Amino acid sequence: MSGEIYFSNNYRDLSERNGTGAGFQFEFSCSRCYDTWRSPFEPYTGERAATWLGKGVDMAWGLLGRTGSGLTSAADGLAGAGWGRARDHAFERAIGDARGHFNRCARCTDYVCGRCWNAAQGLCLRCAPDTAAEAMAAQQRGLNDMASQRAYAAGQQAGQGYDPTTPRQLVCPHCRTETHGAGFCSGCGYQLAQSVQCAACSAVVPDGAAFCPGCGTRR
Repeated sequence: MSGEIYFSNNYRDLSERNGTGAGFQFEFSCSRCYDTWRSPFEPYTGERAATWLGKGVDMAWGLLGRTGSGLTSAADGLAGAGWGRARDHAFERAIGDARGHFNRCARCTDYVCGRCWNAAQGLCLRCAPDTAAEAMAAQQRGLNDMASQRAYAAGQQAGQGYDPTTPRQLVCPHCRTETHGAGFCSGCGYQLAQSVQCAACSAVVPDGAAFCPGCGTRR
């Protein structure tokens, strides 16, 4: 079908083949925002006629106490024989209607809805973004970038007083509370990793040591 290539990737066939609700309907979607548009529902009269024919056959044979499965199958075949052709014609009509709701971008060849279309340029908004919207977005990016730079500089200044060599425990070994590097646990009050220095030589004394490893002075 010549028209089908135009919407080969962005449509759904919602048609129903069987039952009294049989008919054709197709849903097309915008390639940019994915909003959808549905073609008007077209009933499939061939299926309806076959359904009523099948019911009449079953009722007649039922009154005679006999089964009419063969004629019922023939009625189903009658409906199926015209389905494919009717579906193709309905799809062609749906594509014709869909072209009134979508625009084909000359650059990327995608079909987009009116909200995603730059009419002045004849292109979709992905290929030809709105100038005012892009300017505002660029202004916001500039604002965010400058705020980030100033915040980073403020962090660097505050970091001048941070001693990275100080031992820190992020989780209390007693109650497993997160400490965020504090000196004492907020959950149980346990003194966390803090370097104890010798009063005599200022050497670091390990936790639990009775004597200084640097000068031997008793703690």
